[in-house]
Amino acid sequence: MMKLYKLLSFSFLLTILTSCTFTENIYINDNGSGKFSVDLDGSSMMAMAGDQLGEQMGGDAKKNIDTTFTFKQLFEDKKDSIAKLSPEAQKELKKLENFVVNSKMNAEKKEFLMTLATDFKSVNELQDILQTISTLQKLEGGAGANPLGSNFADNGSKLNYTYDGKKFTRKAIIDQQKLAAKAKDTAADMSKMIFSSSNYILKYHFPKKIKKVSNPNALFSEDRKTITIQYPFTDYMENPDKLNFDVEFEK
Repeated sequence: MMKLYKLLSFSFLLTILTSCTFTENIYINDNGSGKFSVDLDGSSMMAMAGDQLGEQMGGDAKKNIDTTFTFKQLFEDKKDSIAKLSPEAQKELKKLENFVVNSKMNAEKKEFLMTLATDFKSVNELQDILQTISTLQKLEGGAGANPLGSNFADNGSKLNYTYDGKKFTRKAIIDQQKLAAKAKDTAADMSKMIFSSSNYILKYHFPKKIKKVSNPNALFSEDRKTITIQYPFTDYMENPDKLNFDVEFEK
């Protein structure tokens, strides 16, 4: 598991040093089940990260990496640390067990890609799933345990999804107390600077043709079953309710 920790540490290093693109993907099937993933593309920094990559991975900086693991494997190795957490925190981590993490690094192609993905039986299973990922910070050595960086998902909101076959809704509910506390946090200012050139993309795939979307910036696929909306990452962090929208489907 040492290589795993080195990989997570490097991905954390990369996300705090560079502009990245985060893509939140949801695929919904006819029966309401589907797949959720967050894709991180940090390729823009790979040209500058070769030496750091070699140091983090303990070998040749030009060596390519393509690895897959589950959080269940990580938690097994961290079981002593998890046992010290509160019952609430342990329950939150339990939600992440089935997440599969795939990482690809190619120094020659200047490529760094990471995907966190999980299947679901209903979108109701995804309530607050991104905020749950931030629970990884409570693990011993948590900064390296969160592949998406220590500040990811820490935007002072709770995220809810609903889908009933006629309508889909993405809604972030802001916790004003957390938002106010974050405004006073100097670390939040640092995060704003770090992620100022990063993007957050929503890409949702539905089993039915879309009639209309409440966000006027949504781009449609040719078959009108997929929408893509891009935001500055600062909107995701500072104004998460800007990413709220409704989708209505054709009958």
